[in-house]
Amino acid sequence: MSHDDFPTDEPAVVTCGLPYANGDLHIGHLRGYIGADAFNRALQTLGQQSAYVCGSDMHGTPVAVNAEKEGVDPEEFALRWHEQYEETFPQFAVEFDNYGHTHDETNTETTREIVRTLDEEGYVYEKEIQVAYDPEADQYLPDRYVVGTCPYCGAKARGDECDEGCQRHLEPGEIENPQSSITGNPAEYRERTHKFFRVSEFADYLTEFLDDLEGTSNARNQPRQWIEEGLQDWCITRDMDWGIDYPNGEDDLVLYVWVDAPIEYISSTKQYTDRVGTDEYDWEDVWHEDGEVVHFIGRDIIQHHTIFWPAMLEGADYNAPRGIAATGFITIDGKGLSTSRNRAIWAREYLEEGFHPDLLRYYLMTTGGLQQDVDFSWSAFQEKVNGELVGTIGNFCYRSLLFAQRNYEGTPETDVSADVEERIEGAIGEVREAVNDYSLRGVGQAATRLAQFGNEYIQRNEPWKLTDDSPDEAAQVIRDCVQIAKAVGVLIEPIAPGKAQTLWEQLGEDGDVADAHLEDALEAPPRTFDEPDELFEKIEDERVEELEAKLEERIAEATGDAGAEETENDDTGSDEEKDMAETDDLEPLLEDRISFEEFQDLDIRVGRIEDAEGIEGADDLARLEVDIGFETRQVVAGIKQLHDLDELPGTKVVLLANMEPAELFGVESNGMILAAGEEADLLTTHGDADLGEKVR
Repeated sequence: MSHDDFPTDEPAVVTCGLPYANGDLHIGHLRGYIGADAFNRALQTLGQQSAYVCGSDMHGTPVAVNAEKEGVDPEEFALRWHEQYEETFPQFAVEFDNYGHTHDETNTETTREIVRTLDEEGYVYEKEIQVAYDPEADQYLPDRYVVGTCPYCGAKARGDECDEGCQRHLEPGEIENPQSSITGNPAEYRERTHKFFRVSEFADYLTEFLDDLEGTSNARNQPRQWIEEGLQDWCITRDMDWGIDYPNGEDDLVLYVWVDAPIEYISSTKQYTDRVGTDEYDWEDVWHEDGEVVHFIGRDIIQHHTIFWPAMLEGADYNAPRGIAATGFITIDGKGLSTSRNRAIWAREYLEEGFHPDLLRYYLMTTGGLQQDVDFSWSAFQEKVNGELVGTIGNFCYRSLLFAQRNYEGTPETDVSADVEERIEGAIGEVREAVNDYSLRGVGQAATRLAQFGNEYIQRNEPWKLTDDSPDEAAQVIRDCVQIAKAVGVLIEPIAPGKAQTLWEQLGEDGDVADAHLEDALEAPPRTFDEPDELFEKIEDERVEELEAKLEERIAEATGDAGAEETENDDTGSDEEKDMAETDDLEPLLEDRISFEEFQDLDIRVGRIEDAEGIEGADDLARLEVDIGFETRQVVAGIKQLHDLDELPGTKVVLLANMEPAELFGVESNGMILAAGEEADLLTTHGDADLGEKVR
């Protein structure tokens, strides 16, 4: 891989965390798949050769348990969901170049080959471990056949992950107070021989890997803590029948699902090459040479993709990811989606309501930064659609093309003006920068801002008043507006491909807008085109009230069932947004207490932000100037994507003044502002405390 700006001379592959073949998809799952699809499309508009691959995650205990409940074979059960996903994704314009699954022959063979290589290279060893056992059921309990208490944070946890607390990966035998999810009885630990991958040997490599990793800052920063704490070797086998058998005759163990799941990225790329041929796309150039590998995942599986996966790739001599973009969750009323409690907006439900998929794509991609949580409501959805799609993009394109068609039968015969051409070039530059910053919001905003400029331009020049007295001026204005409309279509395609294609056809263009590159935004539109239709339809208040009422009723039912016992199979849908996305419980209180004297050592002051600006090259960091009465402090805070920096000056904050200075991205930080929660709710004072006043 390179770290040159996209587009590069090497082929790219874009992947997304595999959907778990265990239940329906909801809009939380779609955020990742749409995001990866939009990024792949955006790369291609830059001229980057790329492919988007994925597949269904067929293995693991939840599939086995749910299949058993239905009285069917796990393969039959998982294939049913796999086929449903294959039907659902295209309905949201999520277009994979290849979509396989982890149980197919390609992935089975690729997985065995990689594990054999790791074994032969000395990275796998056997170890006796404590494994949960259910005496009543007379069987060992892998993964989510076990529930209990997380040994790290004390939260309720499943056998392989602390899904309701710190979200750490848990090894067999780690979970405390184990209980069998089969019988509900307490489980006991017994010794069992399993295979372990020597992750600990890759600590230095992984540190260097994270130093070079592109994408979102959470994917780079969270794993550093795990490395600093000391990496534990990884148990890669399980006691169950459903999965890929450990190679070399170990027929009583299957590989842990998180071994074969990411290998599907490689397998699916292979299958794409098998279909189109190496002349068009060679998987080995991507995975064994200098290709560009980019993963889109949920933040709950950062550890798997930034620790285990790159270590496996390095040990088996495969190319490491260039970028990992970890998305935030979708919430409703600030609480995570729950599939078991029907607390979700389902993919099929959205389509049944009659909304165009591009509306959801635009909402999910432009509401907040990629790694932020997004709190969904139908009213917020309406506001985004009516304000930006209907009022800005749709309004500009329709009024411009309608005026052009009725007065000139299409594009006036003159060149685009220099000022407008420069503005379009600026928007193209914004898209290039956004793609290289892994900012899909930036891609969408570049198109919307260009349409907003177009609205202001046509309103300011009022061509309808010029057609009689100054026809040349009127023609120039409309010529510029048609060019802007074409540019908007090219720029918005990664986010809203269906509506971009409609606009492309309204302009009389041939072929697919998806095949256009950014530079085509400056190519002259066709001379003639037909009268256009409006691109977007306004969502009425009455419709929103109806949808909100349905959602409130569902949430009320979910809340009423909240006391019901959850099972380990509550997580259906994609890996990155399993029910570990549920955030009903607050972070546990720390057991360690501090003395009053220790608290007195903290010098906490009331301050006021005087200036705020983003730090170049940093996804989340902002430089703040904070007046604390005695002096003005420069402080670096991770709020760049969580707050409108232009609105912060004048905001009162609480600042820890006696923090040791630190340098972040070359900027010295002399203090720490205090904030609450994932959204960085800035702490302030209720009354009019003076600047510099101490918090006691």
